[in-house]
Amino acid sequence: MASDAYSVQSVYLDYNATTPMRPAALMATYEALTAVGNASSIHHPGRDAATRVDKARRQVAELLNCSPGELIFTSGATEANNLALQAAYAQSGCIITSAVEHPAVLETARALTGDAPGRLAILPVGSEGQIGLNAFRSALQQGGVALVSIMLANNETGVIVDLVPVIEAAHLAGALVHTDATQYVGRLPLDLGDLDVDLLSLSAHKFGGPQGVGALFIRRNTPLTQRPLVFGGGHERGWRAGTLNVPGIAGMGAAAEAVHRQLDDEAPRITKLRDLLEGELLAQLPGSHVNGAAAPRLPGVTSISFPGVPADALLAAMPDVAASDGSACSAGAPSPSHVLVAMGLSREDADSTIRFSLGYATTEQEIRRAVEATVGAVTSVHTAMYPTDSP
Repeated sequence: MASDAYSVQSVYLDYNATTPMRPAALMATYEALTAVGNASSIHHPGRDAATRVDKARRQVAELLNCSPGELIFTSGATEANNLALQAAYAQSGCIITSAVEHPAVLETARALTGDAPGRLAILPVGSEGQIGLNAFRSALQQGGVALVSIMLANNETGVIVDLVPVIEAAHLAGALVHTDATQYVGRLPLDLGDLDVDLLSLSAHKFGGPQGVGALFIRRNTPLTQRPLVFGGGHERGWRAGTLNVPGIAGMGAAAEAVHRQLDDEAPRITKLRDLLEGELLAQLPGSHVNGAAAPRLPGVTSISFPGVPADALLAAMPDVAASDGSACSAGAPSPSHVLVAMGLSREDADSTIRFSLGYATTEQEIRRAVEATVGAVTSVHTAMYPTDSP
């Protein structure tokens, strides 16, 4: 189906950066924007705003199978990650994370341990983007670990991490476990009744909600000292001061409800489209390869390297396809993707990699248009760079 959120002339395959808003989320956001009321006020308009917030908290909780009281609304996953890591690190101890985490985790961990870099362990990953459990257990055995922060699904490759053994080992060592689930939520079912993490971050605009709103899940009875990033009126039970973003929160809730209803149908359809995209590109462009192909991956994410063809030149040569040469959060960075380098790619291959990410509004027609455009762009760029060669 087509989305009014982007030009009908372009093929939008950058859902990991942000998604088109789902119709229900757009409507809920609009309705809240056209109303008036501070959710902390006790008069009727204020109570109406608070009702919208309460409804959204329930909708997100139903998607995650947790209690509404375990959710703290934030401005997005970056803030949620910062809040989680700061609160856990304040307990005293070390942080264990991985080399392929989002900068919102890696840079926060580095900042927190800046005066004591020995209190941060960054685990390497294998060629498929997975941490080694033996290396992880060895890091735990050093003792004094306050927090383990490992993402549930990678934002560049879509590689999914099996967190169950990580959680079990961390809890046995007395450490809390946080996961950045920003890309996972809304792509595959997630049940916090089964996944025993202590803290989890998510962002609305990754699953069809508005930008600028997210949440931090804090499991009930998790031993954390409250360490807000923003002080003020004590909103969100003291975890985050400031007037609540009622329109954003309402839109997030509506998106969560839509995902909850439609995910069982969406996930297999999107997986089929991703496989079509990969199959056609690999068949028509010999030498190209999918990063993390042997690992479990999210339905709609593929990271494909086109050796010898710089990603920036490739994207410029196919302006009607909206894709990415890495994380949108580090766009313009002069260095290659830290994720792909950690997985063992050379700088040249990392710089020749495109991330295509599909979502609920992607169609087969769009995939076929993207294949045609990508093949044509790779051919033209390769010919311009190596005129006596063929791609």
